[in-house]
Amino acid sequence: MWNNRVILSGNLVRDVEVKVTEGESGKHVANFTVAVQRTRSKEDAADFINCVAWGQVSDYGKKGKHIELEGQLHTRSYEKEDKKVYITEVYVDDCHLTSNTNSNEEE
Repeated sequence: MWNNRVILSGNLVRDVEVKVTEGESGKHVANFTVAVQRTRSKEDAADFINCVAWGQVSDYGKKGKHIELEGQLHTRSYEKEDKKVYITEVYVDDCHLTSNTNSNEEE
């Protein structure tokens, strides 16, 4: 059996963007990017991971807040100007905004 599980701990790159889908269901979908430090890099380097959360984001985070999440990696594609564009995202199953002890941000 293959498992597709992703666990991330990092900081929000910008405020979480929340939209409501059209139609009777009107589900909430949150899009955000998490900056995650590379642990084995000789330099300070980070990866920027795009994330999508459906309905469960109760406290919408602000830029710089620390977040821990678990989800699944998804890849999709579309055509743009006769070129295929691939997008890889984490579909979030569970997430928690945590206090960032390294931040100078006022709470």
